[in-house]
Amino acid sequence: MSDSKRTETKSPPPNLNRTSRSRWPALAALVAGLTFAFKLVQYQSHDYTICSSNGAIYTVNPDLPNVQCILVKDSVIADVGNLEDISARHQSLAESILPWPINLLRSSPPIKYINSTSAIVPGLADAHGHILEYGFKENLDLTGCQSVQEVLDRLKAYVSSHPDILKDPSQWILGMGWDQTKWLEARYPTADDLDSDMLLRGRRISLSRVDGHATWVSNRVLQLLGDLPKEVDGGVIIRDTGGKPTGIFVDNAMELIKVPPWTQTQMLEYFDKAVKDAHAHGLTSIHDAMSTLDNIVFFKEYSEEKHLPLRLYLMGHVSSNEYWGGQIPRLTNHGINGRLNVRSVKLFSDGALGSFGAALLEPYSDNPSTSGIMRVAKETLGALINQFYKDGWQVNVHCIGDRANHMVLDIFEDIHAHNSSFSQARNRIEHAQIMTLEDLERVGRLGVIPSVQPTHATSDMGYAEQRLGPERIKGAYAYQTLLQNSQNHVLPLGSDFPVEGINPLLGFYAAVARLSVTGDSPHGVKGWYPGQKLTRTQALKGMTLDAAYASFAEDKIGSLEIGKRADFVILDRDIMKVPQSEILGTKVQATVIDGQVVYGEL
Repeated sequence: MSDSKRTETKSPPPNLNRTSRSRWPALAALVAGLTFAFKLVQYQSHDYTICSSNGAIYTVNPDLPNVQCILVKDSVIADVGNLEDISARHQSLAESILPWPINLLRSSPPIKYINSTSAIVPGLADAHGHILEYGFKENLDLTGCQSVQEVLDRLKAYVSSHPDILKDPSQWILGMGWDQTKWLEARYPTADDLDSDMLLRGRRISLSRVDGHATWVSNRVLQLLGDLPKEVDGGVIIRDTGGKPTGIFVDNAMELIKVPPWTQTQMLEYFDKAVKDAHAHGLTSIHDAMSTLDNIVFFKEYSEEKHLPLRLYLMGHVSSNEYWGGQIPRLTNHGINGRLNVRSVKLFSDGALGSFGAALLEPYSDNPSTSGIMRVAKETLGALINQFYKDGWQVNVHCIGDRANHMVLDIFEDIHAHNSSFSQARNRIEHAQIMTLEDLERVGRLGVIPSVQPTHATSDMGYAEQRLGPERIKGAYAYQTLLQNSQNHVLPLGSDFPVEGINPLLGFYAAVARLSVTGDSPHGVKGWYPGQKLTRTQALKGMTLDAAYASFAEDKIGSLEIGKRADFVILDRDIMKVPQSEILGTKVQATVIDGQVVYGEL
């Protein structure tokens, strides 16, 4: 056989070549389709349905307040309702987009049931906290001390347990949490008190009051400060009868004390501690109520290098009476997982009630020598607020006393009169603690959001009326009135941690009970000024959807609705139904952000 014939025999017929070539695109398309379908089926393995047999899933959606189940697809809520309806809709959707062979392979998302006594609520938010300060306070926490001596005992234990500090008196000892209103003597402590113990004498000690509005320092720190000004605008250096500084600095005077700045390592340590405790208590979102430039840089870099472990809404702050808006970076859904936002600023008007720094229209009832402290002149604060508003920032102002609230509302009202879109900026008053009855109405009329902390009411109720008297107290901690007066029926709730505890259920309980954690109040077991209680539904909305609204995020988080992020918390009991006395015994079984468990288990 010739070579040419052998070659001809091995060659395929011309029509076979054409058929084979024509099939390749179809085969390639089929393979691609099967690959996509298998990937889709694999993708669906991240989906799940979580249910409550008795419908104890609280959506905070007034049109559908309770449901049996929610379907989670990756990071969002894909469906809510009864299991039968969700399953039918899910099956119908799959059949419409997948070929029948893949539907045979497809399995339904796993169904998980919570315990019959448990409940699910949207991810909880704290509308006013201090994240890094929480971790800092945990290092040397003076909360609960009942006397100066108890503070000294904690300081000595701290020094003894830190060999580096024990051996080196030049190292700073920094702590937080003392509260003279809880002491039997109820007086401000002094630098001499710190020197009364040999182990502490001569050391650099700086201790922040529980509210962060006063600092107690040692005599060694006073020596380092040198000559002090006789007066401080917006602050006070407490002095004895001879004019000598006692060691207490209030509000703006605290800026005279130059303690070492936090290192990156310390900030990471403080942040990790705060995140761990936040997750354990069901927090998925926090509004950081005073983010300095260093803080913002830390959070920004963290979010760009790692997955930010919870949603952060930062209020930028610079301690300056000159406009500083250009120093704050505007960040929207920033970082690897888009959980960081910076679109607001934090300003201060006055101090705190416990340190006689809250600015009042009339003198304190228990200290007529003072009416408190305005930390910034009205003209200066007005210029700042106006410029921040013009530049598109949400302006959040710390206001405790009725004079501070009145002054800031005057500024907001002037802007409101010249800007029809004023309410769209969602400007906030942080604390809104003591107001005249007229200003309680005005804050709602202007569309300003009062951001309140219910545990402040129960922490202060032992001395607040003594400070304010029987008439002014009627406009204090008036949460139900503020809510009813709100244009949009919005009252975001927070804690101001580490001033108060980080557990949001402490605030929930304080809001609905107006009682201490031991179940009492100056007005008995029915609660302190019970007419200002919130209902459980109102309180839950305040720490979910209202907090989301106050951070321009109500279309993404705050309620369990289709299309929103799958942020939710499983509680071991139904806080909406259990006896009031059992609320604080509630434990978090799981905290879920973007559909992923960050604490506990489903």
